[in-house]
Amino acid sequence: MHKSSVKKKVKKKPGKRPQKKQKDMGSFFFRLTQIAMLCIVAGACYIFYQAGYIQTVLLLHEEAQTVMKNSSIEDFRTNQRGEVYDTDGNLIALLKNDKNIIYLSGEDIPEQVKNAFISIEDKRFYKHSGFDPFAILRAVQSLISKNSITQGGSTITQQLARNIYLTHTVKWERKVEEIFIAAALEKKYSKEDILEFYINNIYFSNGYYGIQAASQGYFSRDAGELTLSETAFLCAIPNSPGSYDPLLHMENTLKRRNLILKSMLEQKMISDGEYEQALAETITLNPSKITFTRTWAHTYIYECATRALMEATGLDYDTCRSRLYTDGYRVYTSINMDTQETLQNTIDENLSGYNTLNSNGTYALQASAVCMNNESGLVTAIVGGRTQEGILPEYNRAYMSFRQPGSAIKPLIVYTPALERGYTASSTVIDSKEKDGPSNSSDRYAGAISLRTAVEQSKNTVAYKLFRELTPEVGLSYLLDMNFSSIETEDYTLSSALGGITTGASSLEMTAAYAALANEGVYRQPTCITMITDMQGNIVFMPEQEERQVYEPDAARRMTDILEGVLTRGTARGKGIPDMPCAGKTGTTNDNIDGWFVGYSAYYTTGVWVGFDSPRGNSAVAGSTYPVNIWQSFMTRLHDGLPSRPLND
Repeated sequence: MHKSSVKKKVKKKPGKRPQKKQKDMGSFFFRLTQIAMLCIVAGACYIFYQAGYIQTVLLLHEEAQTVMKNSSIEDFRTNQRGEVYDTDGNLIALLKNDKNIIYLSGEDIPEQVKNAFISIEDKRFYKHSGFDPFAILRAVQSLISKNSITQGGSTITQQLARNIYLTHTVKWERKVEEIFIAAALEKKYSKEDILEFYINNIYFSNGYYGIQAASQGYFSRDAGELTLSETAFLCAIPNSPGSYDPLLHMENTLKRRNLILKSMLEQKMISDGEYEQALAETITLNPSKITFTRTWAHTYIYECATRALMEATGLDYDTCRSRLYTDGYRVYTSINMDTQETLQNTIDENLSGYNTLNSNGTYALQASAVCMNNESGLVTAIVGGRTQEGILPEYNRAYMSFRQPGSAIKPLIVYTPALERGYTASSTVIDSKEKDGPSNSSDRYAGAISLRTAVEQSKNTVAYKLFRELTPEVGLSYLLDMNFSSIETEDYTLSSALGGITTGASSLEMTAAYAALANEGVYRQPTCITMITDMQGNIVFMPEQEERQVYEPDAARRMTDILEGVLTRGTARGKGIPDMPCAGKTGTTNDNIDGWFVGYSAYYTTGVWVGFDSPRGNSAVAGSTYPVNIWQSFMTRLHDGLPSRPLND
C-alpha cells in the first residue's frame, strides 16, 4: 500500500516580529523625547540668556568667590557680648550691641546641641558639600504628603552663609548666591568649624544669639549644664524665632522640642530611654535677671577701654569703639564700686538743697569728682554729675568738661617749680598790690610773709609775681608734661598763675597732677584699665604704666608739707580727714563761677569741681564751700578703718 506523505505544519512563535517593531518604535520615541528635551533645555537656556539670567548667575558666582576670598574666622566671631569687671572681679557691665552673642569654641559646645541641630536642620550635614538637593526633595515631599515642612531645603552651611553674608530677602538671586557661598565655605572651613560658626550666630529670639546666650537668658545656666530636653527645647527656637519664642509661645516650642527629640531618636543619636525621659521632662524657664546700674564710671571705663584698644591694635577711635561692643572682650578695671557709690552719694547729699533745673531738665548746679589710688596710680572712682531720675550718665563732666581751675593751679605751675629753684617754705615773699596786677580775694595785703603763708592764704599777688619770675613758658611746661590737653597759645600770660587758662582743665587732669605731688613728683597717666582679654582669656592689652618724673622729689615733698597747712590754718581750715594726715588746695574763679578742691592722703588723691554747665556766678560756689565739704565727707568715709599714715612716708 502506497503511503501518502503528509507535510508537517511548523507553528510560528506568536509576536516575534511585532516585538521587534515595538522595540524599534520605543527606541524611536525615546530618541525623539531626548531630542525634544534637549530642544526644551536649549530653548530655556536661550530664553534665560536673552533675559540675562545666565549672566546674572555668573556674576553671582563671581561675587561669592570674592566674598570667600576676603572671608576670615573673624566674620563669624563679631557681635560677641563682652564683659566688664571691677577691681574685685565682680561683673559690673555687659558690652553688647543689638546682638547678644556669648561665643563658645567648638570643643565647648555640647555634643547634644550639635546633634540636635543636625538632626532637625541638616541630616546629611557631614555628607554634602554645602548644597544638598536631596534636602530640597525631602522638603517638597513633606509639603505634599503632610502639608507642612518639617525640614527646610537649606543646609546648615547655607543658613550660615545667609546669616553672615546675605539678607533674608526671598529672591532667586539671593538663593543662588547663597548656594555658591555655601559651597565655597565648605572648601575653606572644616565641618566642625562651620557647625561652630552656625551655633554661635543663630538667633534664639529675645535678643539672644548663640546657644550660650540663649541658655543663660532662658535658664540662667551655661549650655553645658542643660539637660537633653532643655537643649532640644532651645534648639527648637531658631527655626522660627517669632513662632517659637518660649516667653510667648511655650506650647509651640514644646511641640518642636518633641519633634527634635524624635528626629534624634530615629537617627540613633539618643536611646529609647533618653528619649522617653526627655519627652516627659517639664521645662521650667528661669530667665536671667542680671541687671546693672549704669554709673558715671561706666562711661569712663568705655572711654579708657577704647583708648587701650587703639594702643593695642593701631586702629582708629571709631573702629575700636565699635569693636568694644562686638568683639567679646573682657575688660578688667580698677574701679571700686563701693567707693564709686560713696563718692556719688556724697555729691548728691551735699548738693541736695540746690534743685533748680536747666531748660533741658537737668540740675543747674553740677559737680564732678575723681578719686585715684596713690599706690597704683589708677582711678578708683569717677563721678561726672549728680544722680537724677531720667537722666542717663552720659556726659561725664569729670573728663569731658574743662573749667578754669582758679587757685588750685598754683601749686602745679607756680609753687612747686619755685621750690625747685631755691625757694623754701620759709622764704620771704611780698604780698602787695601792683599796678595792673591782681587783687587778693579778701582785698587785704600783708606785706612780707613766708611762702608757706602765701600758699595757705592763697595770695594771688605772690603767685603772680613768682610766675612772672618763672615765666609762663616754664610754668605751663609742667602741665604739658602731665598731659593737660587744653593749653592754648593764649594761655602764655601771667593770668594763668591764678588759673586763668582759656579752656581750662578737667577734674581728671587736676586729680592726676596732684597725685604726682603725692607720689614724690612722679606723674602717671590716669586710666582705670588693668587688662583686656578676649573671651578665651588671651591678653589683648596689658598696660605698661608710663611714669614721668615731672617734679623733683624733694620739691614735691616740700610742696606736700606746705599744702598740709591749707587744711589746718588756711583756706580749707578744719576740713581735713580726722586722724589722717592730708594736704590740698582750694580754687575759686572770678565771680564765683567755678569752685575746686583737690587734695590727698597717703592713700588716695581726690579732686572735686562744683559749678554750672553754662558758666555763671553764684556766691555759694567757692573752693571753701561745696567742693571741700564734698571732699572731706567722702575722704573721711573712704579712710574709715585705715591706719593713720603720714604723707611723704
